[in-house]
Amino acid sequence: MRLKPETGVEVLRRAVELGVDHFDTAAFYGPANELLRAALAPYAPELVIATKVGPGVHPERGFYQAMTAAELRTQVEENLRGLGVDVLDVVNLRVGNADSLAERFGVLAELQKAGLIRQLGVSNVTTEQLEEARAIAPVVCVQNWYSVDRRDDDSLIDLCASYGIAYVPFASIADGVATEAAQAVAAAHGISAQQLRLAWTLHRSPNILAIPGTSKVAHLEQNVAAGAVQLTPAEVKSLE
Repeated sequence: MRLKPETGVEVLRRAVELGVDHFDTAAFYGPANELLRAALAPYAPELVIATKVGPGVHPERGFYQAMTAAELRTQVEENLRGLGVDVLDVVNLRVGNADSLAERFGVLAELQKAGLIRQLGVSNVTTEQLEEARAIAPVVCVQNWYSVDRRDDDSLIDLCASYGIAYVPFASIADGVATEAAQAVAAAHGISAQQLRLAWTLHRSPNILAIPGTSKVAHLEQNVAAGAVQLTPAEVKSLE
């Protein structure tokens, strides 16, 4: 079901009211940038809007991966136009596990020097790729898939924390196995399974910034409330 623009605007504005100050978007997400612009522009100075380049959608080519400097610059400019800004707060380069990102990340570093980007991040990367990027320019965040039952990045999260890099997991509240331990902990706190998964993710490390997507105000409020859930060490261990 396609999200109605007015509903998206309501969700975004309610998020700001609840204290959310970090939004994740991308031009290839469809009308996401324009929706953010309609709901929140002119943007408050405390808001951080992180976008992503690499994948793209072209009217004739369809879905593609930007590999050249010209393609990456075009995607950056597309995000600038969609959000209605002169400079992007954060741009994540999304890469594949087998990709070398040096040349493309170097292009974004040049665009940063040109004043089009404030900070750079990477997405869908390995530890080796993070180090490859850091050798080119400072990295402020890593955006990967991570959850209580998908924990391949445990060591990468700790490495990011040691560097002062934010780790931004996506799909952290995707449905997983509802174990007896999870059901018991959720019941003890009077929260849903999704709220518990999000609470566990936030407990994992202080450098984690979760980005649970939602299209409903009620779910948004539940997600924000999950940030206040205090799990005991025993509960965290039982979930792991």
